[in-house]
Amino acid sequence: WSSSALAASPAPSEMDNSKTAAFVQKEWNENVLPSLMDFVRIPNVSPAFDEAWDTNGLQMQAFELVTKWAEAQQLENCKVELVKEAGRTPLLILEVDAHESERACMLYAHIDKQPPMGVWMEGLGPYEPAVKEGKLYGRGAVDDGYGFYCAVTSIKAIQAQRLPCPRIVMLFEGCEESGSRDLPHYMDKLSERIGSPDLIVCLDAGCGNYEQLWMTTSLRGNATVLLTVQMLTEGAHSGTSSGIAPSSFRICRELLSRLEDEKSGLVVPAEFHAEVPPSRRSQAVAAAQILGDTVVRQFPFVEGGHPVAKDAPISEHILSRTWRPALSVTGCDGLPPTRVAGNVMLPLTTLKLSMRLPPSLDATQASQSLERILTSAPPQGARITLEHVATGNGWHAPLEAAWLQEAVHTASLTFFDKSCAYMGEGGSIPFMGMLLDMFPKAQFLVTGAAGPGSNMHAPNEFLHIDFSARLAMCVAQVVATLATNKAGEAARAKPAAAAAADQKTFLTSFQRSGGQLFFVGCDCGKTGCVIFDQGKERTYCPPVKVAKVEPNLRYFNATAMAAQMRMRIGRVKHRLEFRFVEWADACSAPRSAAAGAWVVGVDGLGSLVGDLITKRFLEQTQACRESNRAA
Repeated sequence: WSSSALAASPAPSEMDNSKTAAFVQKEWNENVLPSLMDFVRIPNVSPAFDEAWDTNGLQMQAFELVTKWAEAQQLENCKVELVKEAGRTPLLILEVDAHESERACMLYAHIDKQPPMGVWMEGLGPYEPAVKEGKLYGRGAVDDGYGFYCAVTSIKAIQAQRLPCPRIVMLFEGCEESGSRDLPHYMDKLSERIGSPDLIVCLDAGCGNYEQLWMTTSLRGNATVLLTVQMLTEGAHSGTSSGIAPSSFRICRELLSRLEDEKSGLVVPAEFHAEVPPSRRSQAVAAAQILGDTVVRQFPFVEGGHPVAKDAPISEHILSRTWRPALSVTGCDGLPPTRVAGNVMLPLTTLKLSMRLPPSLDATQASQSLERILTSAPPQGARITLEHVATGNGWHAPLEAAWLQEAVHTASLTFFDKSCAYMGEGGSIPFMGMLLDMFPKAQFLVTGAAGPGSNMHAPNEFLHIDFSARLAMCVAQVVATLATNKAGEAARAKPAAAAAADQKTFLTSFQRSGGQLFFVGCDCGKTGCVIFDQGKERTYCPPVKVAKVEPNLRYFNATAMAAQMRMRIGRVKHRLEFRFVEWADACSAPRSAAAGAWVVGVDGLGSLVGDLITKRFLEQTQACRESNRAA
């Protein structure tokens, strides 16, 4: 972090950013990393991959390690309890009393791990922690051991400055990699202690790069099944049976073609697809501008290998892994190893299939569709059975409150010197859909340290040490901001009749903050729709034609506009970026309920007003946004 950024960006919580940075960095290097390395050494594989998990003691060994570490931190007014019921994985819960705050916050991570999954590079091992080039290698380092330490350290940093702090509940489960099957039971049992959080922080997601804070806006769902195709009751000599008896493997290939086009790699049935909200398309464009071809280069293609859609724009690659279905064959039974394989027509083949699903799709219905598509009309009379292994809905982030938008951008600018970025993730966190159902009014900060090359679930998993420390700083600042946030209540209490006055405040405060308003574009998805134009309170809806609003700047609607463009002011080029102010994603609803907006403006130097927006402007317009949405 730069000392100039720390000095120039005071947070609403009155946190001393320099002290936070120094405190967390020292804790991370001297206190966190040694314990995290001890954690990596424990092979506490998730129950789905270890039949002896409840008897070999490895899960309890890992939980006892982190429990003792949590107790040693001596958080003020903190209760630490390790819960373990017969036949269920452990759960660690930390409860911290509020300090000068009426808010509540939940922080989440998981302790269980994936298995080694193959051969690691020379000098590395899944349970042999190693630090190389600023990265901690080892299974569970980034997925999700660091999350436990990040959560505790962030609260410790708040208490170190005696700042107001919300009531804190931290939950660390032992079954996430197996579908969080025990978590609903514990959540129900501990419901009174958990309460109703205003903010839920999940630290099990990813990041697009290691240069800024990333907010995850969606997670794909998943349907995992075992497909078994049997043609014979026992094996037969391939010389005598081939040509007469169909191959069970070939039948599997035929069935997979019902789901996936083998040439394009695209999922065929329309019932596995869902519409991508315009705001998420826009965010994908913005993320593509930030990340460039890192989106595809992060994967270890062989020489000459290329992505599924070779020439697609980067934003389409992002959407393909975050909002579109994709089929993977992750395992196979019935085929012997090649070194012992003989000339035998095998009687059956079993494939483990993983179907990633769009965030808004119902995973249960998708699983039923999988069964219907794969088992109906068996080719050549094959015996086909389907076993459902795991089903989990995706998650689509609710509308971010204005205070949270400001808080994450402020934190990212403070500790990374870059604004926060937004992007969906292609993986699944079963817990998130359940939380959204349980706490529909809560705000969500879903983030993580699993960035490019970090290889979670694969060999050579690593944690980027510097990034994870900065992430803990950001979490501390956002939680501290929550503690003193009361603007939302005031905005909700404001009568809808004040909306017109609020809109004037929106325009005038933007201009007074040093920005020159070009236009405010409507995010309803209709080409050319604008809400304001050149600071004049003229409303355009239904859509108008593309309007030229400055001599060298043309307006296009949000779904088609790139997240960056260049404009010429005199003889100097300035980069103009966009910050989306999302009010709703339900673009099929009436416009008054679906109105979203993004603001474009430049200050006297051509800098981004949307990201360098002043605290005063946000305070003045927060009530405007709330009342507009209510109206």
